[in-house]
Amino acid sequence: MKKSHILKFRVSTFISMLFLAFSLNAQTDFKEYDGKVVDGQSNKTLEAVSLNINGTNISTITNSEGEFKLKVPNNYSDSKIIVSLLGYNTYVLPLSELSNEESTIKLYTAITELSAVSISAFKDARSLIKKVFNDKNKNLEEKSVFMTAFYRETIKRRSRNVSLTEAVVNILKEPYSSSQRDAIQLGKARKSTDYKRLDTVSVKLQGGPFSTVYMDIMKYPEYIFTDESIKSYQFSFDKPSTIGNRTVYVVDFKPKNSVLKMNFVGKLFIDVESLALVSANYNLDLSNKSKTKNLLVKKKPSDVVVYPLEATYKVDYKAKGDKWYYSYSNLSLTFKVNKKRQLFNKVYTLASEMAVTDWEINVADKKIRNKDKLRPTVIITDAISGFSDPNFWGKYNLIEPDKSIQSAIDKIRKNIEKQKEKEKSNTVAGTP
Repeated sequence: MKKSHILKFRVSTFISMLFLAFSLNAQTDFKEYDGKVVDGQSNKTLEAVSLNINGTNISTITNSEGEFKLKVPNNYSDSKIIVSLLGYNTYVLPLSELSNEESTIKLYTAITELSAVSISAFKDARSLIKKVFNDKNKNLEEKSVFMTAFYRETIKRRSRNVSLTEAVVNILKEPYSSSQRDAIQLGKARKSTDYKRLDTVSVKLQGGPFSTVYMDIMKYPEYIFTDESIKSYQFSFDKPSTIGNRTVYVVDFKPKNSVLKMNFVGKLFIDVESLALVSANYNLDLSNKSKTKNLLVKKKPSDVVVYPLEATYKVDYKAKGDKWYYSYSNLSLTFKVNKKRQLFNKVYTLASEMAVTDWEINVADKKIRNKDKLRPTVIITDAISGFSDPNFWGKYNLIEPDKSIQSAIDKIRKNIEKQKEKEKSNTVAGTP
């Protein structure tokens, strides 16, 4: 080998080693904390519990089995973690109390009393809701916010996972006073779909990352309450509740009649002090089967009819100082597919959720270039290789997969390993 080639080889090797060392440091400049959150009296696991590092915007939530994994930079190792859930007393503990093994955090139900005088400040529940939306700019951030979020979407046929998508995305959240829509940029993603179990129907549902972002009803009220549609709803006060040691009004809503194309039934949770929306839980009224036929479908073959069986929605907001920010949303759509000349109908469930894991006020005026922006109609393409790397997400926080999703991930990994072994044996067999 020529000296110049040897020199180039050594320099290249040295650079590669530096890059590897840097990568390893980047992977280890944080610590993982695992645990579970349960009801302190019943020991029942609690879903969608918020866990936030005090003094930062770093956070995650528990999965459907109450489990969480929180990745915290080492420079925050002396911080405290704030654990909160609607209807429960907030619990604060030092990170040091979370052992390396899985820890269990117990939350206890909050007892909330709200005098009749507080409620009588409003003529009725409707006047409160109108004030929440009319005065939203007072409570919501007036500047753009740059967010990092974790997105997961699953499609199940009956109880079996047939598609799994996970992604870390950047969200450029435009000011709530602006009519400009939010932008989403794809960071890291992995996806696997069993097309053999989906090839019997080409139905495109209202899924994708934008479906969860558009559930920010303070930014996009047109998806549930417009100036006209809000008149078609009946609002009433329910018993008050608590979140983050703050008292919240609870307002039930339901349609007065069925004149709207889409009718929702649910609850709105409003901070008593600021009158900001804290959370909204609602579902689509599917009692009129003929009216809801093909309702949640973007595209389908002419010989297919889709009937929604269930559609549930949830959105949460968090307070930082005197401003509130979008923090989490999820939707679950169960639907039945009828296809002509097929004896049996097929039932699918699409579930999507987005959790903001970090954010900052966009003082640097960060932009997402047009070529990097996801389109609202985007379908994330398969990137199955990401499932073979157990450290794929690195420092990014995510929602811990529940058992059914973890089982699907394990199955994907096994299939990848089998494929690699098969390719390896074919290569050896073909070697002269």
